[in-house]
Amino acid sequence: MNTNELITAFPGLDIRQHVALSAYTNTRVGGEADLVFWPRTVAELREVVAYATAHDVPMTVLGNASNLIITDDGLRGLTIFVTKLNEVAVSGNRIKATAGATIIDVTQIAREHSLAGIEWAAGIPGSVGGAVFMNAGAYGGQVDGWLESAEVITPAGEIKSYSNADLQFSYRHSLVQDTGDVIISATFKLQPDDGAAIEARMEDFNQKRASKQPLEFPSCGSVFKRPEGYFAGKLIMDAGLQGFQIGGAQVSTKHAGFIVNRGNATGSDYVNVIKHVQAVVKEKFGVDLETEVRILGN
Repeated sequence: MNTNELITAFPGLDIRQHVALSAYTNTRVGGEADLVFWPRTVAELREVVAYATAHDVPMTVLGNASNLIITDDGLRGLTIFVTKLNEVAVSGNRIKATAGATIIDVTQIAREHSLAGIEWAAGIPGSVGGAVFMNAGAYGGQVDGWLESAEVITPAGEIKSYSNADLQFSYRHSLVQDTGDVIISATFKLQPDDGAAIEARMEDFNQKRASKQPLEFPSCGSVFKRPEGYFAGKLIMDAGLQGFQIGGAQVSTKHAGFIVNRGNATGSDYVNVIKHVQAVVKEKFGVDLETEVRILGN
């Protein structure tokens, strides 16, 4: 089907053609999307997902687009940004957040309600949906340690609930990466604690981030998974690659595990830097660096 058919089928929804994705990614790179949809309700999302599946329209679902790289070719079919689905509700020691809510907002609301457990996520720029999708983690914490359940829309448009065990979490992986389900909400079960103590831990984690990570430049976050027995950043640094640059994409001089946009980088610049880093580290140390960041597009 052509893109006009989908727009015609849903005249009241926020669906736009030929959108430059670089305006919405943390790296500030990425080509054009054929169609972009911003659902305002779960009902809208459900309808469009079912329609796109029935008509074989390729779908890519994004939140804050923080831990990914979109190539210069952009994305075909339908790209869905769930950022308008951003409600957060507290009930006792549980927090339920829809997929487009930011992890930072969830940690702040947890602190306001004296609920502990997810302080490690205080500075993570991603969305709740993205965090569940990739089992995000930092400073010894991971989503799987605190997630009670998640709701999804199946490709057929049905709403389904997964328990923590159902999601088959592992390092930077969840079942949803394999099923094509669209995450619509997550419920975290936390622990009561002193609000001042929670805030102190959050501030400590944020200070560590600011001192070690290149937050002053656009980036896709941590690029590589941690190889067993090694640290990716140290391998890259020991390989003499800190500061290595192609076009506007550079291995950060502050933290070698990050690749930053020093100005006018392209998706190709990012991909080429990643490939070079992988090749050199493999040659020097015999270690295969696997990307944590998702690379989308051709």
